[in-house]
Amino acid sequence: MERPYKSVEQDSNGRLVCTERGRLRDWFQLPLGQRLAAREKEELDKVLVNLFGFHLLQVGCLLNEDILSASRILHRVVVDGDPDVKATLVALNGLPDALPIESDSVDVVVLHHILEFEHNPHEVLREVDRILVPEGHVVILGFNPWSWWGFRRFLRRRSGPPWCGRFRSAWRMRDWLALLGFDHELSRWFFFRPPVQNEGIMRRLEVLERTGERWWPFWGGAFLVVGKKRVSTMTPIKPRWRPNGSLIDPSLAKPSTSNSSSQNPSAQNSSSRYQKNR
Repeated sequence: MERPYKSVEQDSNGRLVCTERGRLRDWFQLPLGQRLAAREKEELDKVLVNLFGFHLLQVGCLLNEDILSASRILHRVVVDGDPDVKATLVALNGLPDALPIESDSVDVVVLHHILEFEHNPHEVLREVDRILVPEGHVVILGFNPWSWWGFRRFLRRRSGPPWCGRFRSAWRMRDWLALLGFDHELSRWFFFRPPVQNEGIMRRLEVLERTGERWWPFWGGAFLVVGKKRVSTMTPIKPRWRPNGSLIDPSLAKPSTSNSSSQNPSAQNSSSRYQKNR
């Protein structure tokens, strides 16, 4: 079993949660983080425009801006596990490995740098598999360990986010998805410049973006992986139509005893007869 790294700790319920999400949001406000966010938005735009359905879920909100705007799916929801997050886009509060979403209800899930900072990323992917409809898609954004970014993490992994996270390669993501029954549809690497904050150096190294995609495409500092949930012929597909259009798990909101008894007197009579028979 892997030892927990310093950016996770136990909450009041005994769950291991990330304690570096706030600092990671601050890092995305720096020049380097803003440049990476812009490139990620470009790559997401190319992918999301071709993914269709009724519901899209973004897990993790590191930016107070809409990174899903290119999607043609009208119902888009953002969920984050940090109760102190100030982003106005967050609609639900929930942990990535225990999402308050009904099973088989979401068409597209976007994981924005979630797996690097979760103690058990396998549980996160199992949750994604649970809530996705058959033939639904998951889009994973992550840092590439086999790059200048991974090399800097090796040197400064104790210096806070994003370097304290566990970088995992796109090939590792593809293997994990395959174990859950997902088909691999796309892998892309981008941001080939080294991770430096100096704006002048970044502008002079702009040529690396063009040459990197052609000559060393796997050396990008970040990657995007798209997987499609495979449909098993032995498992019937559940009907998609939901009259109320809700994604929230109904088990999370149960009626009170007084309301349920007053609205269903026949259930009380059945219970009384059952007690008498016993």
